[in-house]
Amino acid sequence: MPTPRLLTSDDWPEAELRAAVLAGELVAVGWCWASPAEPQTPALRAAAHAWRVPDGRLVASGRSAAWIWGATSRPPSPVEVSVPPTVRVRVDPDVRLREVRLPAADTVRLGSVRVTSPERTAVDLLRAPDTFDVTARDALRGLVAIGAVRADDITRRLDALGTIPMVRQAARRLDRATAGWTPPGLAQR
Repeated sequence: MPTPRLLTSDDWPEAELRAAVLAGELVAVGWCWASPAEPQTPALRAAAHAWRVPDGRLVASGRSAAWIWGATSRPPSPVEVSVPPTVRVRVDPDVRLREVRLPAADTVRLGSVRVTSPERTAVDLLRAPDTFDVTARDALRGLVAIGAVRADDITRRLDALGTIPMVRQAARRLDRATAGWTPPGLAQR
């Protein structure tokens, strides 16, 4: 599969890129730009993520993974990545780094970027130790709305985790986030 063509501030001055957006010649894709005709696919967003976080040892996770999968329209700030506990890396101050063991089945490779699978992304959003705020809820709902995950599959995945920390709270968060909510597109049927 050919790599999607992205433009960055390495290619043109950022002022010219932003002027091209105003002229309708380009659209922003995270920290990069692309033709408006370029489909906004996970591969395109992963390529933009790779430009922002070029270290291949880091796995896009949490809200960053949700954005790559297309569950949100904008990349998060800070960028969220995971790394195995045995790897030591330096990241920019606006990159949130989590040390976590990720089985191979929980990641997907999109070009040069490893991304947590949609199910793993949903579980990570729900189990985050900080508050489950509106952006995390919307990212979770976005994963459900685009059909990347189903709430009952997430429930089964949480049940399979047993008694590890934050599982009960994650199940409550899932119930609150999906109670009475119908994904767009299903409401009209």
